[in-house]
Amino acid sequence: MPDILFEVKNKIATITLNRPETRNAFSDEMLLGWASALRESQARDDVNVVVLTGVGKAFCSGGDLSTMGKDETPNQFKEYLLTRVHPVARAVAALDKPYICAVNGAATGAGMDMTLYADIRFAAASARFAESYVNVGLAPGDGGAFLLPRLVGLTKALELLWTGDLFSAEEAERLGIVSKVLPDDQLMAHTYAFAERLANGPSLAIRMTKKAVYDGLRSDLFQALESVSSHMGVLSFTHDQIEAVKAFREKRKPVFEGR
Repeated sequence: MPDILFEVKNKIATITLNRPETRNAFSDEMLLGWASALRESQARDDVNVVVLTGVGKAFCSGGDLSTMGKDETPNQFKEYLLTRVHPVARAVAALDKPYICAVNGAATGAGMDMTLYADIRFAAASARFAESYVNVGLAPGDGGAFLLPRLVGLTKALELLWTGDLFSAEEAERLGIVSKVLPDDQLMAHTYAFAERLANGPSLAIRMTKKAVYDGLRSDLFQALESVSSHMGVLSFTHDQIEAVKAFREKRKPVFEGR
């Protein structure tokens, strides 16, 4: 079986980490396929939403400690991060469609970092999280030091990063890392119900909203207002916006076509 699975159905692309025997630790095949699946999802007109999850009892344990560092120089390890791990992050950054992570089990080290790249995270009640790099003498190498403070604040982020402590899905929800905790057997049903709602919505408006939110994090209020005025100008002449207004007047549910 391949280390990563990719499927498109009903406008939803699903990327599934498939190395359960290693707790879905990274392999070259997984990382290359993951980045490729994200790029394909961005390019395909039949994909409006992307869902990420894992097979087995763990979501992802990050780097494979059984192979990490063997016969590697510092420069070779840096090159591995830049050419294998970080392309996934760059592919996420280029994805303007909703990216939802269903955390089915433990997400530790780089596995937790990979959940943080998602726009929204839902977690199984059995899921656990840890920025566990420090436990093996490493610093967060896949974006955790950048992303986590933006979710939980500086002080809490440093606590989690410095201790490497494992914490529950309920604590992750309290901290704002996950949006909702579900019973294990309801996680995927909830995730797909949410994804389907977005997939069948006005996809251009949803994508421009995502762009406005992330651009706003990198700009000031006046730049954000200038940018969103352009988005609104474009959206006001789309089929979906015209259809929504027409449906409102006719007291019916709009049918969105993503154009």
